[in-house]
Amino acid sequence: MPSETHRSIAIADKNPVVRTGLADIVSRDGRFVVTAAVSTGTALLDLVAVQPVDIVILGWALPDMTGGDVLAELKKRKSQTRTIVYTGEPGDEIVRRTIRAGGWGFMSKSDEPDVLLETISTVSHGRVSFPYVDMDADANDPLSALTVRERELLGALADGWSNLQIAARIGISRNTVKYHLKNLYDKLNVNNRAMAVALFMAQTGTREQR
Repeated sequence: MPSETHRSIAIADKNPVVRTGLADIVSRDGRFVVTAAVSTGTALLDLVAVQPVDIVILGWALPDMTGGDVLAELKKRKSQTRTIVYTGEPGDEIVRRTIRAGGWGFMSKSDEPDVLLETISTVSHGRVSFPYVDMDADANDPLSALTVRERELLGALADGWSNLQIAARIGISRNTVKYHLKNLYDKLNVNNRAMAVALFMAQTGTREQR
């Protein structure tokens, strides 16, 4: 990579206000050069294929794919781009997924601009930058692989809600509920809602005993 003052930065986020704000913060700092700001994962992947950038600031919930999908594709391509995930999703789940997928850093959208700049600087010098998470907890927690939405659905199943009730309450279609539940069952390695609820109750009971 070039010296820090010439590091190229690309931004990918679905929100135009976020893209503009990030570009302004990074550009005004003077150590880095923002070369592109795009709204989708596809646009970002197309960009780095023809115009490699040093560091990507990556939103997690893009219109066409997740940040995890982008990281997986960059890893598959053996890309040298260093990626910092920038998200408002709560909890440690996405941090863990970012680490597993080969990301270089993580930032919450609630962090101050100085934290963003320090994270970029750290990554630009070849060091990873992540908040502390207990990675050992993953081995004992089968629910750790679930997304926020999948956890929400699992809790609804545990409360005895039907697919129709879940769809109405969350504001998604019944087909979307079925799609999420299939992914949830696959991740938990179970065959039906009864098994998923049993696993959920066993795991939450274990947490309460700790």
